Amino acid sequence: MKSWNKNRHIRFDLFSAITIMTALLVIFFIGSAISAVIVSGIPCFAETIRSPEVLFAFRLSFTTASISTIIVMALALPTAYALTRTDMPFKRLSGLMIELTLSLPYILLGLSLLIIFSSPAGKWLKGHGFKVVFSPVGIVMAHILVNLPYAIRLIRTAFEASDQRLEFIAQTLGASPWKCFLTILLPLCRGSLISAFILTWSRALGEFGATLMLVGVTRFKTETLPGSIYLSISTGNNPTAMATAMLMLLISGCTLFLAQFMGKSWYQHERQVGGQINYTKCRNLNGRER
Repeated sequence: MKSWNKNRHIRFDLFSAITIMTALLVIFFIGSAISAVIVSGIPCFAETIRSPEVLFAFRLSFTTASISTIIVMALALPTAYALTRTDMPFKRLSGLMIELTLSLPYILLGLSLLIIFSSPAGKWLKGHGFKVVFSPVGIVMAHILVNLPYAIRLIRTAFEASDQRLEFIAQTLGASPWKCFLTILLPLCRGSLISAFILTWSRALGEFGATLMLVGVTRFKTETLPGSIYLSISTGNNPTAMATAMLMLLISGCTLFLAQFMGKSWYQHERQVGGQINYTKCRNLNGRER
């Protein structure tokens, strides 16, 4: 027993030391970058965020990120449900393909979209008014391709962690799978879904690799906030680039805090009253008390 406690103490010290060293290393690099952005961006921050170019980039980034996130969540919810609650054909293969897409470089995903929409089919779509390459529509398409696997993974993890016994009870009382999905699964995972939406939106706001490959960066046309930073650095306008980066840093910090707060609040609420409420729903799903 003493030997086991000693080995456990040694392992604990080793893991603690590695964890502390890793945390310090990450804090050093991230802290240095954040400090440089803040110090360099503060002097011209107020002037930069009022400039027409940055305002255009912010509006375009906000609009495209919001549209793409809504589409991504609409696609990710049924996909994650099918992967966790059904015996669909090629279920394992579908999951592997989604994971593969998640692991590919973003610039490669953008290149694949560029090839598709530069083909005869893409030119046909362009001739009928659906222009993707070098247009804001392409930004939305790039965001969808990049963020869809990420959102599916987040939602799939939430569905797998939910208590399936409530769904089984509801089904024994006559509820359909669709009704179980709407009245049991979604309320149980509400906090996780809100966090997934916010984090996916934040990733869309900062996406650059696939967007650059598909639509490029043209001032006052396809210029998002990351694209504005890229153009400012390319032209040697470092103060404007740092101020824009500071704006993105503030947005990212707010979205991260909001995602953590919403997820934690809903999780605590569900632990306190979720079981009783959802069990009551299960009893009433078939329209009668038992």
